[in-house]
Amino acid sequence: MALTTTTTDRMLIDGELVEPAEGGTRTLINPATGAEADTVPEGSAADVRRAVAAAKAAFEDGRWSRIGPSARAAALYKLADLLEEHLDELAATESRNVGKPIKLAHDSDLPFAIDCLRFFAGAARTLEGKAAGEYVPGYASVIRREPLGVVGQLAPWNYPLMMAIWKIGPALAAGNTVVLKPAPETPLTTLMLGRLALEAGLPAGVLNIVPGGDEVGVALVEHPDVRLISLTGATETGKAVMRAASASLKRVHMELGGKAPFVVFNDADLEAAAQGAVCGGFVNTGQDCTAATRVYVQRDSYDAFLKRYLELVGQIRLGDPSSDKTDMGPLVSSAQLKRVEALVKTAKGKGTFRTGGERAKVAGMEKGFFYQPTVITDLPDDAEVVNEEIFGPAVVVLPFDDEADAIAKANSVRYGLAGSVWTSNVQRAMRVSGALEFGTVWVNDHLPLTAEMPHGGFKQSGFGKDMSLYAIDDYTEVKHVMLDTTGDQRKGWHYTIFGDAE
Repeated sequence: MALTTTTTDRMLIDGELVEPAEGGTRTLINPATGAEADTVPEGSAADVRRAVAAAKAAFEDGRWSRIGPSARAAALYKLADLLEEHLDELAATESRNVGKPIKLAHDSDLPFAIDCLRFFAGAARTLEGKAAGEYVPGYASVIRREPLGVVGQLAPWNYPLMMAIWKIGPALAAGNTVVLKPAPETPLTTLMLGRLALEAGLPAGVLNIVPGGDEVGVALVEHPDVRLISLTGATETGKAVMRAASASLKRVHMELGGKAPFVVFNDADLEAAAQGAVCGGFVNTGQDCTAATRVYVQRDSYDAFLKRYLELVGQIRLGDPSSDKTDMGPLVSSAQLKRVEALVKTAKGKGTFRTGGERAKVAGMEKGFFYQPTVITDLPDDAEVVNEEIFGPAVVVLPFDDEADAIAKANSVRYGLAGSVWTSNVQRAMRVSGALEFGTVWVNDHLPLTAEMPHGGFKQSGFGKDMSLYAIDDYTEVKHVMLDTTGDQRKGWHYTIFGDAE
């Protein structure tokens, strides 16, 4: 089944590529041009019910959970190979749909997604429980890790295919069945993933993909047969999902917003820090929960760092995302552009705009959702742009006095997803990384992740882990099995409930 540009017109339910039950469609907008682009299926609550029923049947008859880990691994490896085979088309589609620079999609997002899927294919064969033991005389205890059942997953729009893989990888490796909802703005590569899943031989009902808006999301979160909801999205969305999930006491797994601190001490390599801050702050047009949008620099080095940082920011190439010379593309939508504008405007009159702060015009793409790389200084600690996630290309750069001041400022926000420390002192690196209240802390870099290690937040950045064997733990239940080893018909303790002691 060869992929072509016409492979995004059906959703995947119960092993078949189908049209929405109610015939809905959505017209997508190209972020770089502002013009109408693709038309995709728009699911409804009826489609969610079909998909959950299919996923439940697939789980209950064991066509996936009981085929054995080696067979699950083989199917996931084949899916990874197919993604790699179609990398060029997937990357081009992702770039067009999101407005993401093609070099980021082709050389970073997609290869990492494929590697993650291969990691989870291997991890399917390494599920572990506690060793058996006789903790009570006459009984052996065994710990089993078992899949949850039907898992509902809500993926974000900033890394559509990569985040879809982060979600389905551990869920499927553990033996669950999945109903996946891509973000309504960016479903294209996830719909392509559905076709490749069929080609890879995933059994019917194991992976279902239902695109759509709030109706689909609410129906999935509220469905009583869904055992866990996994969300990557905004913190406020996470709170709403938790409230809705509480009605059926389903588990929730959440990677939410972030406001990453980037802490530069005066013994750091300032050139390395400045280079890292540009990449960390403006990655994916700043639409990244781990983006380094709060740069704190020790006061003695502040002016030197800021000078070099602004020089580098001025070299960012804003433009057509399909060009491999483009460093930063448009924001994903008109709504996101307006949101970034509104948040940045709250800093007017409070701070100094060193560069940017306005919409940008790109020749030939005048209606695209472009925004200038923006750097703001001289802000009070309680400024909105210092404390709230902007999710756009706007960075604040502020000074700090000493180690205690740096830690206090870094930890002052409600988020706790990621941060970084820049220093040449290994003892300081250990102290500060230990003190920062963030799920991922880098030392002398910002952004790299690996499938073998967990990624997830503290505080209002959520809970549960993506990637690593910790993610598989989140998608399994722990069961204690206790076996009598004596064969005695009447046990020595029975008298405490029935009869007399012997």
